[in-house]
Amino acid sequence: MYFQLTPGRIITVYIAQGVILLAFLYLAIRILLRDRKRLNVIFAGLYISPVVGVLINFLYAPLTDPSIVLILNFFTNFGFFYAPIFIVVFDLILLKSEKVISTGKQLVILIIYGIAMFGMLIFIFIPDFGVTIDHGTNWSPVWSLPFFLYVVFIETIGALIPSLYFSFQIYKKFEDNVLKKKWKSFIFGFIALMVFMYAIFISNTFSDPATTDGSTFRLIIGVMGLILVVLGGFLMYFGVGKQIEK
Repeated sequence: MYFQLTPGRIITVYIAQGVILLAFLYLAIRILLRDRKRLNVIFAGLYISPVVGVLINFLYAPLTDPSIVLILNFFTNFGFFYAPIFIVVFDLILLKSEKVISTGKQLVILIIYGIAMFGMLIFIFIPDFGVTIDHGTNWSPVWSLPFFLYVVFIETIGALIPSLYFSFQIYKKFEDNVLKKKWKSFIFGFIALMVFMYAIFISNTFSDPATTDGSTFRLIIGVMGLILVVLGGFLMYFGVGKQIEK
């Protein structure tokens, strides 16, 4: 069964997220075409993970079966929320070297964070405790406070704080001003991406898409997100990604 997409959802899902998909896919391909060494693959993961999330969002946006929509929304969220862990691993490799942060250790970090993200499944099917997506929410996700707190906790403790900490540790090691400037671009880009992500968390939890104010707020967040994500993605690429291509 299908429903008529609202103009707001068409803008946020197919236009805004479509631009994000094209921009991130372009950057990932640029990185991987030059060299597929481990560091490049890890950094490209930052872009590939949200691309997968956007593609899944494209698929379920027109659907009206609540169970299918809920599951596919979970995988969309996973694609976006998993992306920052690649920066944690990337920073650790630069800070400690690939010999110290071996392939096994990298996989352990990625798997543990993935398991924590899969913990979202515990919430989504529990009424008033997880995520609601149905006709009453105009088929936009509405988060419960426990789900919001869980995602914020995992994202903050598992990705945001470690990434910023390791990034600043790397920055302090640079003596060349050009390298410092590039690394600042990388850090600012990462912050832009995370600001967007936390704005989505807040929007999904505290704005009611069934009301005019709530739907307008979500549309604003969608437009702001387009700017922040594309800007952040390119800042990180030109700060670091372009250099590791070779």
